[in-house]
Amino acid sequence: TDAILLREPVAADGHALHDLISNCPPLDGNSVYCNLLQCTHFAETSVAADAQGKLAGFISGYILPSKKDTLFIWQVAINPAFRGQGLATLMLNEILARPACAQVSYLETTVTESNRASWSLFEGLARKRQAELSSTLHFEKTAHFNGEHESERLVRIGPLA
Repeated sequence: TDAILLREPVAADGHALHDLISNCPPLDGNSVYCNLLQCTHFAETSVAADAQGKLAGFISGYILPSKKDTLFIWQVAINPAFRGQGLATLMLNEILARPACAQVSYLETTVTESNRASWSLFEGLARKRQAELSSTLHFEKTAHFNGEHESERLVRIGPLA
């Protein structure tokens, strides 16, 4: 991870982000247009991990409009070649250290029960930040996904140290 530059994303990252997500199952794919919005509208609260011009990872997030003290993490994508090196944790800490997150005391995200990598990431963040982690059902498989997607649990971490 020493040779990786953590930076705000730019529009030119949109297509590369689309490709990265497609290589990171079980992440849900979005349109390239959506990825362009992630790279521009949410640049201050997202991070691109740049490995010599290639995306090694990407985290998209935004401040919740109704909860200005809460950063919502939308998606975490790490190129398989860069997994297991603590990159996602570094990226989350990079976002949380930015001026755009100066008022953030809580982090929220949604995670499926089966996504062990995400559970490990967020449980580790809570532990390192000495923060409480709670989890509640948020989007239910039948009611919200017509049975076509696993239920999503809302994970809330905070207050963050």
